[in-house]
Amino acid sequence: MFADVKRLQQVLKNLLSNSFKFTHEGGVTLTIDSVKSGWDPQNESLNRAPEVIAFSVRDTGIGISPEKQQIVFEAFQQADGSTNRKYGGTGLGLAISRELSRLLGGEIRLVSTPGRGSTFTLYLPVAYSTPRVPRKALSTRSGAERQEFAKVTHEPESLHADTVRQFGNVEESANPDATVARDRGSPEMLRTELHLVNEVGDDRERVNPGDPVLLIVENDLAFARFLLDTAREQGFKGIVTSQGVAALALVNQFKPLAITLDLFLPDINGWRVLNRLKHDAGTRHIPVAVVSTDESRELALESGALAFVAKPIQSKEALEALVASLKTFAQRATRNLLVVSPNAQMRDWLSQYLKADDVQIIATGDYESARTVTQSHGADCLVLDASLAAMDAAATSASDDEPSLDFLPILVYGESADGRRVNGWHALAHTSTVREINAPERLLEQASFFLHRNFATMPESHRMVLGRLRDAEQVLRGKRAMIVDDDMRNIFALTSLLEEHGMTVESHDNGRDAIRHLQERADIDVVLMDIMMPELDGIETMREIRKIHACRDLPIIAVTAKAMKGDREKCIEAGAWDYLSKPVDTELMIGVLQAWLGR
Repeated sequence: MFADVKRLQQVLKNLLSNSFKFTHEGGVTLTIDSVKSGWDPQNESLNRAPEVIAFSVRDTGIGISPEKQQIVFEAFQQADGSTNRKYGGTGLGLAISRELSRLLGGEIRLVSTPGRGSTFTLYLPVAYSTPRVPRKALSTRSGAERQEFAKVTHEPESLHADTVRQFGNVEESANPDATVARDRGSPEMLRTELHLVNEVGDDRERVNPGDPVLLIVENDLAFARFLLDTAREQGFKGIVTSQGVAALALVNQFKPLAITLDLFLPDINGWRVLNRLKHDAGTRHIPVAVVSTDESRELALESGALAFVAKPIQSKEALEALVASLKTFAQRATRNLLVVSPNAQMRDWLSQYLKADDVQIIATGDYESARTVTQSHGADCLVLDASLAAMDAAATSASDDEPSLDFLPILVYGESADGRRVNGWHALAHTSTVREINAPERLLEQASFFLHRNFATMPESHRMVLGRLRDAEQVLRGKRAMIVDDDMRNIFALTSLLEEHGMTVESHDNGRDAIRHLQERADIDVVLMDIMMPELDGIETMREIRKIHACRDLPIIAVTAKAMKGDREKCIEAGAWDYLSKPVDTELMIGVLQAWLGR
């Protein structure tokens, strides 16, 4: 059978999980068989399939009444929707399973009798290839449900299916340092190294070990062919795909020297592809040039892209220059890091701390010297001492005829009491990324990120520092968080954030269910408590939780949309250990969670 194995596993796990939850006596049976009928007669994908496989999950549980059998497949709906229902959760599992079954070319059917059990059957073609989705369809798909998901993701061009995959009951966590083979774009998920569609007749069948490969991820196939011709002229072997998920599999298979990335893809949003590449230690060093509309420039560079080219492309020469610069950068054995500090001792320390065989350090004492160096030698990243005089930064911002510092990542290291100094460096370049850093370990990590260094070839001392950083971030992995909030959009957003850091999330839309869960099972590591809730508000809920003996030392973080005077004190008095106001600063929230769970 040829299918997307990870999505298939997720659907089966969701169906089995439901059956186990609602079956107290008897058993649960999974049957897999080839069938000739049973699905919707109007399902053309199954009707055209030469063979259909049925995965049937049958249980002897409580069953579902006829009037509830359709709504259980809708988002936020449950067979038991009362306020005192026995079974918790958001009611998303079956909605997600239904969407995934459609992506796989099949469907799910339900037969159930109250008191006697249920049978959920997943029908899939024995071989299915996801059809290409026209760009126009992306903006109109899925109606009200898609709009609801878009409120959470703030990605109006993303597919509902991608949102489902992000927020669904995914078993694996999105480990930023995992290899591609363990992510959603992996061969284990797709099994398509040899079956990925060659949409434009690229060079994938002619790639030999050691060949420089340019991976072209582009929704416009006419433009992709143009890019492919340009890549060949520059000495690349070109691989082309219009699919983001396929791109991740091709990265793992061909180990490209560089990547060009369109952000508007038919299957998943290109931002997620970029994020995935730049949060994997095995791929973050690959230079990526984002080719998209100009409003995406700043975020693309901030997210780790080496270069950005705005559509429509102005000339063939601009495209040739881009491809040539990608190849030159990727094949350079060393990266140029410019260190600027008026303090000689600080310059020496930074140079010693950051130097490596793959990093050439150039140290100067002031901005004028730094500008001379960038014009004569070039620089890939700039580290600035935060104590530099304000006028050196603010008074010498880059001009249009002096673009040497454009696209240059700037890391401002150290404490500065004068905000004008940092603001001056922000004004230094039109499109540079500027980050303020206080810890030396974080400086090394960010410098390595923007220099596009290969983790595998770094010196052992640098790998150890970055390894310790990752270990510190691993404190959240495997921890269980409870979100108590009556707004499902907030639950979606927080769940997405926490699952990206490897946490398991349990959610409740009212305080009573949260209290009941904690009374029955003390399996939660941290609680994120919304304060403004009907009936039993967050303050009273926290007071009741603190009365539970097993929850006396449970970290509770209050989250409220209305940061009124005295709110923090009220929350702390009620039992909260910390307090965050909405809209939540994601980095601050993760830092707070790491602080409490790593204690």
